Amino acid sequence: MTIRVLLVDDQPLLRTGFRFILEAEQDVTVVGEAGDGSTAMDQARALLPDVVLMDIRMPGMDGIEATRRIVREAAPSAHVPRVLVLTTFDLDEYIVEALRAGASGFLLKDVPPDELLQAIRVVAAGDAIVAPSVTRRLLDRFATHLPTAHQQATPARLDRLTERELEVLRLIAKGLSNAEIARELVVSETTVKTHVGNVLTKLALRDRVQAVVLAYETGLITPGALP
Repeated sequence: MTIRVLLVDDQPLLRTGFRFILEAEQDVTVVGEAGDGSTAMDQARALLPDVVLMDIRMPGMDGIEATRRIVREAAPSAHVPRVLVLTTFDLDEYIVEALRAGASGFLLKDVPPDELLQAIRVVAAGDAIVAPSVTRRLLDRFATHLPTAHQQATPARLDRLTERELEVLRLIAKGLSNAEIARELVVSETTVKTHVGNVLTKLALRDRVQAVVLAYETGLITPGALP
């Protein structure tokens, strides 16, 4: 299957660079480009991409609002684009809001080409990207942007999980992959996948990114607790 990608960034040079990297791969094709959120919405509607590489700071409609609208508009249909947010980190203070808006993960703009391609393939397959080093830096730095106590999802939601599932959720929030969780808990990777699926189903979460945000919002894990 060829992965259809829409590039959204207000810098043409960056879009050209990403296009050059992506179109060198046989299983990836760039179907369109946009320089702002409004155009991105139109392109997503017309071109039906599998993955949208979305910048955050753009003129007019920003990447957060564009992500929210693209995901919301496509939700009732069979084809829902997966949004992969691109950030310069030092400038973007709204990554948590982007994840809440429906993004399936985030990358730094200086990500190595092989990691960019891997992230696109993972997201296109229906999973999410939570890079451990970026997760740690973002959540430590922007902890004050998380909701206050009266805004948080009630911790009672976590009562639906078994002790082992809670343990798995903590490790997901620390950015560990399934393989790393399996080594940590001394179980098989298949068992971990089962636990992860149970966590997402019981908590009505779309993917691992939402699981990370929920873990912080409910106080299950706090900034600074990452390895």
